[in-house]
Amino acid sequence: MPRFKAYNYDQNAMVVINYQDQLQPGTFEHAVHYLIEHKLDLSVFHPKYCNDATGRLAYDPAILLKIILFAYSKGITSSSEMQWCCETNIIFKALSCDTVPHITTLASFVSRHADEIEALFE
Repeated sequence: MPRFKAYNYDQNAMVVINYQDQLQPGTFEHAVHYLIEHKLDLSVFHPKYCNDATGRLAYDPAILLKIILFAYSKGITSSSEMQWCCETNIIFKALSCDTVPHITTLASFVSRHADEIEALFE
């Protein structure tokens, strides 16, 4: 009778991942990351944030924009699916620096900043 190595799906594993290494030059995700980090002036988003002295820390518009643009490029338009991708997909984890914005945060960003997003790419 053949013998096989044992396996067990009911286990946890710690995996060390460098998110920068996941954004390989020449890939679309790297282009999105580079464009947003180095080429676009995202200060157009800042006036709508009013948490300078008090209030909860906000997600950086760069992170939200990376998630949304990459998701749209993959045909993902649902904010709940975007949230799920941030929880489970290594490229989304790399683009979001392992943050998981809530569906309402993602949807609100698109609706509140539609004009600013459009202006960035005109």
